[in-house]
Amino acid sequence: MIKLIVTDLDGTLLADDKSLPTDFWEVEQQLNDKDITLVIASGRPYHNMVSVFEKIRHRVFFISDNGSYMLFDGKELLEDTLDNNVVNEFVTLSRNIPDSYPVLCGKDMAFMEDNDENLLRQTLKYYQQYKIVDDLTTVEAPILKVSLCDLNNSESNTYPHYKHFADDYNVVLSSKVWVDITSKTASKGRAVKMLQKKLNLGYDETLVFGDYMNDLDMMHSARYSYAMKNAYYKVAEAANFMTEVDNNSGGVTKTIKELVLKN
Repeated sequence: MIKLIVTDLDGTLLADDKSLPTDFWEVEQQLNDKDITLVIASGRPYHNMVSVFEKIRHRVFFISDNGSYMLFDGKELLEDTLDNNVVNEFVTLSRNIPDSYPVLCGKDMAFMEDNDENLLRQTLKYYQQYKIVDDLTTVEAPILKVSLCDLNNSESNTYPHYKHFADDYNVVLSSKVWVDITSKTASKGRAVKMLQKKLNLGYDETLVFGDYMNDLDMMHSARYSYAMKNAYYKVAEAANFMTEVDNNSGGVTKTIKELVLKN
């Protein structure tokens, strides 16, 4: 029996216009009535995730910043930050990449150097609490994640400059415009496994949904691992199943209804 459901947001639970499935709140209530734990796992920051799920924030687990930060009812369960010297190295490197802009993700706020209109158009989808600074290498706040917003193409433009760091850090493509870097020990999959242990729930009791490379290791944490129909090909290959419809057609809630709520 499935007792733990974990879903990514962008490209997965949310449609491309960032809206929730029309039946989400009904499905969530039914899951709660059945004592099935819901987890939202995203590359987004915690403050943004909570704003979407404000009315159920007290009963949902939030895994933010690609597994660097996990909270329940406002209480921190996991915090995995990057060394500030390494953060500065990533920032310095980014300055030599055209159309690539670093965003430093703290627990409560994001930091950027540039207020380029196109950059803000991308970042304000996810970072409502942010600060523009003159020099990111002077930021002293603990940093959970370095995100690189690529206004060209993240896979071909930014990622090649950072992929050699992958032996020591998690360097992942989060979308067509984002490359995310976290601690080597920070990932959605690891956070899910920590939560399984905390809740005394196992691999066979877990259902996960994802679509992009920051969801890849999460596919190995659950018997019922579902790649979205619109998923990046490597995620589809790693998952045990695929949703019948994509994120724009409510693939997550449709699968939950058929798999978990059919009785």
